[in-house]
Amino acid sequence: MDKKELIRYWVDTALRDYNTMLHLYETGDYHWSLFIGHLVIEKLIKAIYVKNVSDNPPRIHDLSRLAEKALIHTTDEQKDVLDLLTTFNINVRYPDYKHEFYKKCTKEYAWENIERIREMKEWLLSLLQE
Repeated sequence: MDKKELIRYWVDTALRDYNTMLHLYETGDYHWSLFIGHLVIEKLIKAIYVKNVSDNPPRIHDLSRLAEKALIHTTDEQKDVLDLLTTFNINVRYPDYKHEFYKKCTKEYAWENIERIREMKEWLLSLLQE
């Protein structure tokens, strides 16, 4: 794949995952919807990494670190959101965190964070247009 195709791959899979996140939210699987939301942002950052750095994004899941490596300049608020979204990856993957996270993931909590994911998604997509 050339650079353009790789970027398209990351964006297309992120947008499919975004729809999956919304579907999981609608079915009441709030913690899994937020986990998928993390993947949406991770994939978009990897698309930007391909655009800005190289065709081989690092295999890391820490969104702030990944954004730094992709040469994305974030505000403190955006970095805080990326750090929060990274916890959704950790909290669903590891059993000792999973139960607490499951209790925390009310409909309202999930929707509030889906809005953060949506805003971050739109911003990252705009960076790909530059």
